[in-house]
Amino acid sequence: MKTLTKNKTLFIISLIFIILMIGGSGLLFYGVSLLSNIENTLRLIARVALIIIDILFIIFVLRFLHKRKKTKLIVLLIIMLIYSGICIFGGYTINKVYSSLKNVTDTNYTTYSSSLVTLKNNKVSSIDDIGNAKLGILEDKKNYESNIIPLEVISDKKLSNKTEKYQSAIGMIDDLLDGKIEYIFLPTNYPIMYGNTEGYEDLKEKTKVIFTETKKVKKDANKNIKSDKPITEPFTILLMGVDSETEGIEGSSFNGDSLMLITFNPTTLSATMLSIPRDSYVPISCFTNQRKNKITHAAWQGESCMIDTIENFLSVDIDYYVKINFKGVVKLVDTLGGVDVDVPYSLCEQDSNRRWGPNTVYIKKGHQKLNGEQALAFSRNRHPNPGMCSAEWTNYNSNDFIRGQHQQEVVTALLDKLKNVNNLDTVYKLLDTISSNMVTNMSTNQILSLYNIVKDMASKSDGDSINDMLEIQRLYLNGHDQRIVDFGGTGLELYNYVLYEASKEAVTNAMNINLGKAKAKDIKTFSFNINKPYEEVVIGKEEVSNDNLTLLPSFVGRPLSYVQSFCSSHGIKVNVKYVTSGGANGTVASQSVSAKANVEDVSSITVNVVQKKDSVSNNKKNDSTNSSNKADKEPTEVIPGTPNQTPDNSENDSEAGNNTNTPEA
Repeated sequence: MKTLTKNKTLFIISLIFIILMIGGSGLLFYGVSLLSNIENTLRLIARVALIIIDILFIIFVLRFLHKRKKTKLIVLLIIMLIYSGICIFGGYTINKVYSSLKNVTDTNYTTYSSSLVTLKNNKVSSIDDIGNAKLGILEDKKNYESNIIPLEVISDKKLSNKTEKYQSAIGMIDDLLDGKIEYIFLPTNYPIMYGNTEGYEDLKEKTKVIFTETKKVKKDANKNIKSDKPITEPFTILLMGVDSETEGIEGSSFNGDSLMLITFNPTTLSATMLSIPRDSYVPISCFTNQRKNKITHAAWQGESCMIDTIENFLSVDIDYYVKINFKGVVKLVDTLGGVDVDVPYSLCEQDSNRRWGPNTVYIKKGHQKLNGEQALAFSRNRHPNPGMCSAEWTNYNSNDFIRGQHQQEVVTALLDKLKNVNNLDTVYKLLDTISSNMVTNMSTNQILSLYNIVKDMASKSDGDSINDMLEIQRLYLNGHDQRIVDFGGTGLELYNYVLYEASKEAVTNAMNINLGKAKAKDIKTFSFNINKPYEEVVIGKEEVSNDNLTLLPSFVGRPLSYVQSFCSSHGIKVNVKYVTSGGANGTVASQSVSAKANVEDVSSITVNVVQKKDSVSNNKKNDSTNSSNKADKEPTEVIPGTPNQTPDNSENDSEAGNNTNTPEA
């Protein structure tokens, strides 16, 4: 009886160990199966080996039980326990990696976030205490963050407040700052979105949020930007830096401050890297009539608008994108223990929360190991800050191109660090950071396929750095500075970077050559000077051409004939109103569209022309003498091809059309 009981107990224990073993090996088997396109032969061998090992363990357990070899059975069960632990650990690790990578792949939903904003000195801190005050919203019925969500909030909260509708967010912000309205709805990320606009740098200090609402919206199937392109073919990838005050990647509104377009050819192991200046003046695909604007503003409408915009003006297809929160860059660098960068000059910059004072980030010239805050500051900096730091940290010249170079250096330094990670705890921390601060349209299997490219690069390289493994060609978008009135948008006169067509064409050609879509021209001659160090040729940097940009001039003080001639040659209709003061007789006193607006955006303009009272009286006398037609008694200027004009003798006639701004999209 005791022997039977012992055998039964031993059998149950053995059965438990067998179940544990099968569970552990099954978890590892599943994990190995997830790693598509990675060492396919080894994965097949591993899965077959797991099955064979499980079968052998079961056979030996049953044999030892049958022959009552207790000692051998116990040893075998201990080995099975260790084997099960290894399988469970391996399966858990692989599944965690896969789950983290799956989290960064873009979903079919977009998260929008809207906040009710008021002035900082307003004592009200809750939406429940706003009383009957008017609420400012955008007139654009397609805008989730400043129209759709606000109206839902008003309905859900059963608010009886009236709404004031605006055509632009800047106009709404101006009225808030001027005290004309107490509360307005803006994207939650508004301090970053509008804080970089000239004149609104201190917006965060002047305002506060008293309520926030988020909403997940299913993406339009017609705007799906998933790519099915195999990673084994030449591809393009767009890196977009998201400037946010908090961690996380959710939310549609962001600034396109950091834009890097990379082409990669897995056959030749060559790449091109192009940093796109944030102020590049290009047609924005999601703006009405693709109105030209700073490219950073395309990001306000989400990644699809940004991608379409870049594809259109550079004539290149973007296969993949990666959007990463700058906060994630800080954590990523710190997790890797810093990155090694050769800093060309000492500089100072805001921290990741856009703060100066005791939070100012300082970086010394020379080869440095930068921590997360320093790496981000180095990537962001594009001009000295003499008002914030002493001469020691501001003695240099910089611009968007130099900032782009810094960003490329940080990306390269990050890749150098990532390829040497061999600590499992570091891997887990990296995965946590990436999964919460990054999103991409690459599928999990496409991300895993990058393993084969990295493996190929390592096998063909004699060096340890990314630059030794990969031939990287840096590109440059050349242009010139220009201040342009944002007519149809904010209405503000803003700094823009107008790109040269020749530079764009050179950059596009270089990318297409790397993608295998164009042939490179053979270089038949080469010259050098032994006394001068070799300088790498940066494609696009030296190319210049006419930009074909025409800005509306100031018509004030000019005769009406000049207005007629200019507008006629640019297809602009002219409306004329008459005023009795504001300049010399017969000259323009004011115009409805500000000077420096792009003529491409202007379809019509109203000008106020000075007609002195004495001149009007003389005209009436002459008209009564020479004509019996009463209608001829009022002076009217007729301009061919323009709408009817009517005189207006009011001295304080306002400029027509000043409030004709349309929404950004």
